Amino acid sequence: MEIHARGYDSTLSLRELLSGIPPDRLSAALTVLLGGPARIVSADGAWVMGDAPPLAENARRLPLVHDLETAGYLETAAADEARVRAAANLLELFMRSGARYFMASEMHIEVVKADYEELQRRHAALAESEARYRALAENLEERVREQVNTIASAHRQLYQAEKLASVGQLAAGVAHEINNPIGFIRSNLGTAQSYVEKFRSVAGQVKSGGNAALLGAWQAADLDFVLEDFPSLLQESVDGADRVARIVSDLKGFSNVDQAEEEVVDLNDCIRSACNVAAHQINSRADLKLALGELPPLRCKAGHLSQVFLNLLLNAAQAMKERGEIRIRSGVEDGQIVIRFSDSGCGIPPEILPRIFDPFFTTRDVGSGTGLGLTVSRDIVVSHGGHIEVESKAGAGTTFTIYLPLDKA
Repeated sequence: MEIHARGYDSTLSLRELLSGIPPDRLSAALTVLLGGPARIVSADGAWVMGDAPPLAENARRLPLVHDLETAGYLETAAADEARVRAAANLLELFMRSGARYFMASEMHIEVVKADYEELQRRHAALAESEARYRALAENLEERVREQVNTIASAHRQLYQAEKLASVGQLAAGVAHEINNPIGFIRSNLGTAQSYVEKFRSVAGQVKSGGNAALLGAWQAADLDFVLEDFPSLLQESVDGADRVARIVSDLKGFSNVDQAEEEVVDLNDCIRSACNVAAHQINSRADLKLALGELPPLRCKAGHLSQVFLNLLLNAAQAMKERGEIRIRSGVEDGQIVIRFSDSGCGIPPEILPRIFDPFFTTRDVGSGTGLGLTVSRDIVVSHGGHIEVESKAGAGTTFTIYLPLDKA
């Protein structure tokens, strides 16, 4: 540490060198010591202390030396040489003591200043380090929260994936088992229709053949009514078989919910498939009304979005305390595909509404739901770049709105 004290470079004035001694007391002491008046002046003749008026012309003048330089003079009319020399020596001792005092004072100030600056520097370094550690801690907390959310999301997705995989395997097995008998039933019904046409072709010949016994048997069996009614019976059976085939097709679509590949689909078809799969749970609770507008093809995971639609349909059906209505509308708004599921059910209380997407939150009885349906539905929609909103009023129904960007097409 470098210290620069004024005492080292002899820049102290005579007044400063003697500043530690009260002037009045020093003047009085010199007067007593010398036996007469005296005064002290600087090297340039300026009065410092003692008698202010000039002394007699015969006054003696002794130099006061400090660091080999004349700092001032002692002027006195005293005649005793020894006393004058003693007074000058005493003043030089005072000057040297004053210089040491100033040097020590300057060094102390320099040391204190240097210590203060060092303390300030360390304080700044500690403040910077504290800020850095605080930012690191905050960043660490944020990263921990992100990791926790990621793990929780992965856990939900794994749980749902396992559930969907099981459902998919079951649906695929059921669809396969139903599809085979429906296939040959449909084929047999078609063959039966062709057989009826053959009976119809010979009916005229039987009636015009003149065989009374055969004609009597025909009329007794009321085969005219049979030929009239049998085609309609077969057609109803064909329509029923076709409907079962469509349901099987929809089940096969739902059996692929765990597929990771994206495909280009019309979401209206996914909505219809979800409605067909949920029909047995909806028909007994609500009237289903579709208002599906034209939608552009969308590249997406169709099985996952179909699961979202099914979850919303089943939630709407379960919200019905008495028979009501479920409405599904689709269309394009502001460059987005918008799908709304509205019901006339019991609605959601305001205090519960902010929590409906929380994992494992459910208002159903214990054992009747996992509380993951809406959470997973939201995650699926978000993974497609969209979002889902909900509006509800207790006792007046609920509307879930799904927004999906068109740039996924």
